[in-house]
Amino acid sequence: MFVLIAFLALLFETAVGYPDRLFRAIGHPVTWVGRLISWMDRRFNRDVDPPSTRRMAGIVALLLLVVISVGTGLVLQWFLAGWIGFLLLAVLASSLLAQRSLAAHVEAVADALEAGGLEAGREAVSHIVGRDPQSLDEAGVSRAAIESLAENFSDGVVAPAFWLALAGLPGGIAYKAINTADSMIGHRTPRHLAFGWVSARLDDLVNLPASRLSALLFCTAAALLPGASPSGAWRAVRRDARRHKSPNAGWPEAAMAGALGLALAGPRSYGGVLVDDVFMGEGGRREADAADIRRALRLYRTADALLIGLAGVGAASVLAL
Repeated sequence: MFVLIAFLALLFETAVGYPDRLFRAIGHPVTWVGRLISWMDRRFNRDVDPPSTRRMAGIVALLLLVVISVGTGLVLQWFLAGWIGFLLLAVLASSLLAQRSLAAHVEAVADALEAGGLEAGREAVSHIVGRDPQSLDEAGVSRAAIESLAENFSDGVVAPAFWLALAGLPGGIAYKAINTADSMIGHRTPRHLAFGWVSARLDDLVNLPASRLSALLFCTAAALLPGASPSGAWRAVRRDARRHKSPNAGWPEAAMAGALGLALAGPRSYGGVLVDDVFMGEGGRREADAADIRRALRLYRTADALLIGLAGVGAASVLAL
């Protein structure tokens, strides 16, 4: 019945999202996990320890995080019995998804560029990407927003839905905890290179299925969307996905780039450090703009609808058994 939880969670989140009033009142599961990770980082990641000790501390911290996450999910699944409890589980699971918030944040970049120009666009995109916004021109802001949409469709929507369908609420919470740990401590900085090593590697592993599925969903969505190219999407995935520095981000980014006729990724700056990555897609290196962000959003919403439909077919199959 886990696939039914994933299906209902996708439906609920796309319709309602996570209410702002609830966030202001109690926060969000990601913020709760983030506080635990911050505590473990302060407690276990000591600057005076050698790298080998800090790496082992990171492994212990991640194991503890996963055990707490799985245990929480198991307790909730045991406590919320019956159909009413099952529906409540789906509502809880919906908080692990980011369909509405992702679209809203990316659309805000297009709105800002159109209404306020480059500076407004830089401010809006700074909320969803880690690269230096002041180094971006209008095309750079647009590409950054589209890349964030593609990558976060994979790890913010498809991946939690996949793990919910595979392992229920414990699997969904554990995935979200691992993904949050990677975003907080899985960096190649002096402080986190050793301590966050296992978080980064495990995040790569648990995102492998979703990144490939996300690319397939974008390719299929391109076939349903006028003006998009399914053949271009598939060609870019086959040629470029494995050339990306990330083992996962290249798949949805390449599919998005090929579908829209854009060149995404490429060299970019984080904290003044240039990351020399290859381009995803062809696109003649043409300049992206706010209209391309809106085209990307249409592709994203079509792919998300396909994901919901896929989960619905899975849920119907389970109920028919």
